[in-house]
Amino acid sequence: MTRVLLLLILLLPSPVWAQEAEALPQLVVDFPETEAIPGQSLSLRLTVLVPSFMPKPPVWPSLEAPNLLVRLPSRSTNPVSERVNGETWAGISRHYRISPMVPGQVVLPPQEVLVTWQDLEAGEARQATLSTGPIGFAGVVPEGAEELDPFIAAADLSMMQEIEGAPDVMVPGDSLKRQVTVEVQGVSPMFLPQLLGAVDLPGVAAYPDEPRLSETDDRGALSGSRMESVTYLAEAGGGGALPEITLDWYDTDDGVVKTASAPGFDLRIDGPPPGRSKPLDPRRITLLAGVGLLCLGGLWLVLRHLLPRLASRRARRREAYLASEPHAWRELMRAISGREHAALRPALDLWAGRVDGADPRREAPVRAALLALGAERYGGGEGGDRAWSTLRVALEEVRPRHGAELRAPLPPLNPGGATQTPGNVSPA
Repeated sequence: MTRVLLLLILLLPSPVWAQEAEALPQLVVDFPETEAIPGQSLSLRLTVLVPSFMPKPPVWPSLEAPNLLVRLPSRSTNPVSERVNGETWAGISRHYRISPMVPGQVVLPPQEVLVTWQDLEAGEARQATLSTGPIGFAGVVPEGAEELDPFIAAADLSMMQEIEGAPDVMVPGDSLKRQVTVEVQGVSPMFLPQLLGAVDLPGVAAYPDEPRLSETDDRGALSGSRMESVTYLAEAGGGGALPEITLDWYDTDDGVVKTASAPGFDLRIDGPPPGRSKPLDPRRITLLAGVGLLCLGGLWLVLRHLLPRLASRRARRREAYLASEPHAWRELMRAISGREHAALRPALDLWAGRVDGADPRREAPVRAALLALGAERYGGGEGGDRAWSTLRVALEEVRPRHGAELRAPLPPLNPGGATQTPGNVSPA
């Protein structure tokens, strides 16, 4: 019986007991060189392989890190195919150029690549995150170039200088422009330092321009230029020496340190020397400070006594205005203009209490207008705007009769003569 069971187990299909490992995407890291002169590039290639195809492109890492220059050359990403376990896998490869900017060891943390691939057995797209593991390399200074600061390594480097103007015959108002250009091959111009530093010359004002960098990439071979210029304006007699510009660099082709330079020259400005401002007398400074403090104290005293009086006067004037007939009339006209039924009666009562004589609300035109307005509101009548306009006209008509905005009467035509009335005319 035992032999029969063992025979049955051996005859069962192998996938039941030992299935093959599932075919999953793979990441291949190709990093043949791990040392470079600062400024020179190392080649790093990441290749993603899948057993089927990728409906979406991979999400690649940027590899950004301090003191590291990472570039993607032209056509850095390309499709590939390789044989894996006897089958053809599709893939995509990305090429990086990594340049250490300073000497020393650099270790990049593990970089992740997000891959989307089609699982043919499951009939759906799947995603996988692949990791590179730590990536280490170093920037190495060649022998004999240890003293370079800053360190510049290039296949070729040249310096040119242009002068616009005559430095030896300047007078106040003249200007001179100094322009220095450095061209490099085999390295990015980003590694070039500042060329024209600040120079303090008597009677001269310096106006530097922003540096201009130009870079080209010819199939991974970098080159470019850095141009700086300064305009010197003569303001008074004086001048001085503009220093020579030197730049030490390491020639990667010859393996030696070389020097590029631009000669210095003298500026001569004919004219009176720049004036020197005489320092203020300490006693004068003390006197001016005392006068200023006295003025501030006097101003503070004036404002302390004047501001409360002004505020009190302003408050009394406002209270008088709020208790006046013109204020009540203004509020009444505002209620009429806004067609505000709720505010009309309080405003009318307030104004009626501040006029002279009998109650203006009992005047015939006002009563008729109020009745028409009430009929329009509560009786469903028409002509609401006309009723409001009629009320305004009626109030404007009765207002002068109650001592508001009265005009002075015209003077008599004959102030000194006798008053004549009809029927009492003396015969000639």
